[in-house]
Amino acid sequence: MKIILLQDEKKLGKKGDIINASDGYARNYILPKGIGVEATAANINDLKLQKANEKKIADEKLAEAQALSEKLASLSVKTSIKTGAGGRSFGSVSSKEIAEECAKQHGITLDKKKIVLDDAIKAPGTYNVQVKLHPQVTATLSVKVEEA
Repeated sequence: MKIILLQDEKKLGKKGDIINASDGYARNYILPKGIGVEATAANINDLKLQKANEKKIADEKLAEAQALSEKLASLSVKTSIKTGAGGRSFGSVSSKEIAEECAKQHGITLDKKKIVLDDAIKAPGTYNVQVKLHPQVTATLSVKVEEA
């Protein structure tokens, strides 16, 4: 019996796969537990439509991420760091502070977990920070750190 899986199942396959299962296994385990449905023409058509919709949504998210990447490349975020005598800094600028300043100054909300800091920013200056917007899109944001 051909079955369309509705969820990932360790030994059977991934969601959306069409598998061959014995009739007894399908009737007694897969169908009652809601792991899959029988692969009729209508169900296969629904699966195709669902995959097309998911692809369309993924393409839209990729386009949004690329547009935001271009916008971030032209922006600069200003933040400050406390410094003491001799230019020594107290602490560092975190990704949380960068995200908050970007929201305040430009109205763009960024997830602090998506901001990648290679090294801690502990001195005044201009830094280029990577922001992962999408698995395929990484933007560069300019951060200007001033003495406070």
